[in-house]
Amino acid sequence: MTALWTANDIVSATGGAGQGDWSVSGVSIDSRTVAAGDLFVALAGPSLDGHDFIADALKRGATGALVSRKPEGLSADAPLILVPDTLTALTQLGQAGRARSKARVIAVTGSVGKTGTKEALRRALERQGRTVASAASLNNHWGVPLSLARMPRDTAFGVFEIGMNHPREIAALTRLVEPDIAVITTISPAHLGFFPSVEAIADAKAEIFEGMSREGVAVLNQDNPHFERLAVAARTRGLARILGFGEHADAAVRLIDCHLYSTASAVTALVADEIVDYCVSLPGRHWVINSLAVMAAVKAADADISIAAAAMGSLDALDGRGRRHRIAVKGGEVELVDESYNANPDSMRAALAVLRTIVPRPGGRRIAVLGDMLELGDAASRLHAELAQPVLTADVDLVFTVGREMEHLDRALPSTRRGGHAATSAELLPALMAALRPGDVVMVKGSLGSRMADIVKPLLKGARETALAVKG
Repeated sequence: MTALWTANDIVSATGGAGQGDWSVSGVSIDSRTVAAGDLFVALAGPSLDGHDFIADALKRGATGALVSRKPEGLSADAPLILVPDTLTALTQLGQAGRARSKARVIAVTGSVGKTGTKEALRRALERQGRTVASAASLNNHWGVPLSLARMPRDTAFGVFEIGMNHPREIAALTRLVEPDIAVITTISPAHLGFFPSVEAIADAKAEIFEGMSREGVAVLNQDNPHFERLAVAARTRGLARILGFGEHADAAVRLIDCHLYSTASAVTALVADEIVDYCVSLPGRHWVINSLAVMAAVKAADADISIAAAAMGSLDALDGRGRRHRIAVKGGEVELVDESYNANPDSMRAALAVLRTIVPRPGGRRIAVLGDMLELGDAASRLHAELAQPVLTADVDLVFTVGREMEHLDRALPSTRRGGHAATSAELLPALMAALRPGDVVMVKGSLGSRMADIVKPLLKGARETALAVKG
């Protein structure tokens, strides 16, 4: 197997000083998960310093380490490369990885659906050539360069997620990624607490075009009210092509028809001039729209649409993003829909719409357990209260709420729909557990900071994966 990086490569990319002739097959910043052959990058964080774990990483099989100081206790010939700052050096290594690559590179951003769309693109392209994509949600100032540094020289397709919650964050990251194709899934009020308006959020997402050449392709949601604003930003940067996706009559990748089921969707779409029928193995209209973004990006990458369409039938639900489980309760089982990873108004509505499609077993109810949506600024109270209508539309029988802002939703609901409210997820758990009965379908969702996973984890003790068409 060809080395990912040699010691000389790393020294050349970072300007560091090292010794020995060695090579690595991977890059890691976590000594707990380091694999044999990895380069361990000792990042210094606010609470932990990777330099304290270098010896452990080497014992676990790391071939070498990128460091800004040599810790005590290591041998004189330890395979280290010394640099002034390890985060800067990781960024330089990511730049070198991008510079040497001939891959078609796709960057994905947006207010909702980044990680899911990135994973769907990985699945669509991995059957067509060596494909590398960001692991999990590695989309920030250290996750993006780490992902680029992990890209082998012979990669055919690279798919990288880019996130932000402040202006100019995407601008810096897109200049590292230098995407050939940029996908903006949608624009919504996520992170509104850090921006004066949704239009300002759109402008921040449009920063992704700043790292692109004039031959680049922008893939944009043509159903979104900010489509033209984004298109103007792309044209201003000189981008040659803009591909719209959605139901809009002018979209290059247009939804013709879809049938939504509790575990999947059947889609008919026009992709350029070709009618394509396919199945999306994850439920919800939002996943249908995500799949259109995938088709548009695949088209822009000159890859095979039929292979990509077939791949949409094998998508997996991710942890905290719709994965389903059967949970044992006294007298039977309940079905848990784990949406605990994150939330904003659009994703909350999408999750509730999926909940509506799931029919409880006899005697069961639809139950929503909802935690605060964070970073919404002055609009938070209103946006939480406005979830009342989607809850009612979804025929949710009982709603449990967590957090200060979710009190506004609790008060907006009819008393017959209120299951209970608590300041924290830990405080709510006993009341929820006591309320569950066989046949219930329970959906848990909230922003990461609301700690809704602390409700899911106890429920999962003794759980078994549900045998659904949706893979977990």
